Amino acid sequence: MTEQLPISIYTCDDLMQQFAKITSVCSRLEAQFNFQTMTANWYGDEDNIMFIKIHIETPQSFVLRKNNQSQASAKNYSDDAFSYFDNSKKKQTLICYIAITHTELTLLNKQKNLLAGLLNIKLQKVLNLIAKQLKLTAL
Repeated sequence: MTEQLPISIYTCDDLMQQFAKITSVCSRLEAQFNFQTMTANWYGDEDNIMFIKIHIETPQSFVLRKNNQSQASAKNYSDDAFSYFDNSKKKQTLICYIAITHTELTLLNKQKNLLAGLLNIKLQKVLNLIAKQLKLTAL
């Protein structure tokens, strides 16, 4: 049985259809950010590990997710990122949604080679905002 990593990255179906390499890029970034957060001592208490599920969305799916989430429990990081705690599971889990904006989609459709860099920057920015929120070491 394999253990679930603390940080998991999911991509909406529309983005997977638009960008053939997005799944492999996200897998690499997932490994990278799990390693970076481990070396930053985010998981000092092994009995109380925080799990972070990051969902990368289109602008349309992001709006739907945001509208379905109670604003009282959501933490807005910016116009294109928010999170909330999922208290329905035994594990402490933070669910985070990040939108690839219309402008970013236009740019990525013209220059697909920018995908990895753009996702790296967006995800690291949000993870550092999460670190600040949870009083953890920034990456």
